[in-house]
Amino acid sequence: MFISVLELFKIGIGPSSSHTIGPMVAAKEFLAGVQNYISTHHSSQNFHIRCILKGSLAHTGKGHATDYAVALGLHGYSPSDVADKNVDKILSDIRKTETIVIDKNHTISFALDKDILFDQGKSLPEHPNGMIFELLDPSGKMVLSETCFSIGGGFISTLAEIKEIVAPLGMSSALSCPYPFDSARSMLEMSEASGLSISEMKRVNELKNMSSEELDHGLDSIWHAMEHCIENGLSTQGVLPGGLNLQRRARSLHLQLQNQREKATLNDWMCAYAMAVGEENAAGHMVVTAPTNGAAGVIPAVLYYFVKHNNGTMEQVRDFLFTAGAIGGIIKHRSSVSGAEVGCQGEIGSAASMAAAGLCAVLGGTPQQIENGAEIALEHHLGMTCDPVNGLVQVPCIERNGFGAVKAYTAASLAMHGSGQHIMPLDGCIAAMKQTGLEMSDKFKETSLGGLAVSISEC
Repeated sequence: MFISVLELFKIGIGPSSSHTIGPMVAAKEFLAGVQNYISTHHSSQNFHIRCILKGSLAHTGKGHATDYAVALGLHGYSPSDVADKNVDKILSDIRKTETIVIDKNHTISFALDKDILFDQGKSLPEHPNGMIFELLDPSGKMVLSETCFSIGGGFISTLAEIKEIVAPLGMSSALSCPYPFDSARSMLEMSEASGLSISEMKRVNELKNMSSEELDHGLDSIWHAMEHCIENGLSTQGVLPGGLNLQRRARSLHLQLQNQREKATLNDWMCAYAMAVGEENAAGHMVVTAPTNGAAGVIPAVLYYFVKHNNGTMEQVRDFLFTAGAIGGIIKHRSSVSGAEVGCQGEIGSAASMAAAGLCAVLGGTPQQIENGAEIALEHHLGMTCDPVNGLVQVPCIERNGFGAVKAYTAASLAMHGSGQHIMPLDGCIAAMKQTGLEMSDKFKETSLGGLAVSISEC
């Protein structure tokens, strides 16, 4: 297996990688199929597009802005396209026009508020995050259809693709990679045999597909986007959208820490940084999927703290991201990072595992200590449910990012104080997470049908 660090970390918008970014990507790909169909058939009929959301996308899609994401994708926008744009203005224009421009000679009918259907019936059997795109002729006959799945972290699979793969993600072949590790065990074995660090092996693998300059530029762009997101969150106040009337807290907390530095703890700083990202994500602003949007605050918080409080260098930032990316790739290959598939253990748990590994690396940890740190962080998120109140990525998601960052730092610290020898291997922990997710009730997997989502009481 091989998944690039530049694919694992993606710049886009909130509030969800699986419910916002994935559907946007899928919708844009369907648009390309529609354009090809109309061009091939030389048709001038008045076609109509609709999208049917299934499973978790239907249950929590409104709170996750899935309908807006689909509309943006069908109008040709990608997540990175809208990261620095006024999305509300774009959506207002889409709502007014009720058409999609295919080319200078063709438009298609599409009404944002009518043509996206939230089907809360039975999920599609292949994956809980299913969506069906249809192109209809004037009589209502379907002439083109595509079934897609948003499988976590902004990645998508078509129906044909998801039936061809064993793991929950179709990834590039690792046959051309000098170090094709597909497990933590093989990663450690290859590191020992080569004498290279995990970061160095990951970099060598990446360079098979791009130049060193392209790779460094991509990593630096990811880091600067993370940094920008934190600083935006720390400087913004107000109420988050969605109806919970949840006040932003990161700015106020950060100001308190700055004014009372002698009382501020590492946990306080971590929570401020992670919650800043969580609040930006909840507002639908620019974030970096790391490895999901719901968990987008964990890795940036740990890395930002290291850079700002420990004078970390850009070279260390890259090593952190390479190492975190190596661990994230193994988790995605052997389990899932989708909350709809395995619960929040796959989101915050994976992010904490990746962050702990990255921190161990820049602190000078051995490959064995890095693997140990990743395992500790993941182990102590096992069984965590995904139960967002009102289907919004706010409660408990924003605070969970803070706790995930704190756990990641603690895991790295414990690992660095040890030799790297431990009882439970990371591969075993990942297997436990997958099995726990398979046996977890759908009520606790991003449907807002159980847990905290149904326990809130009105005062």
